[in-house]
Amino acid sequence: MTHDLDATGLLCPLPVLRARKRLRDLAVGDVLRVQTDDPAAIIDIPHFCAEQGHLLHDDGAQGSVHNWRIVKGTA
Repeated sequence: MTHDLDATGLLCPLPVLRARKRLRDLAVGDVLRVQTDDPAAIIDIPHFCAEQGHLLHDDGAQGSVHNWRIVKGTA
């Protein structure tokens, strides 16, 4: 199942904190699509996923908005 999180307009650390909260309620293998426009998210989102055991797909940027797909891991 795929879920969406619009974290545009939020600054570090809020995009990661909101993603963590949303992922908590998802089943392993579910996908969370996240949109961010905070430049720090380019560092924070990959680091968060690596630390928490989630699979990250970087879908690139459209203008100032960066698009991510996070597949919930078992951690």
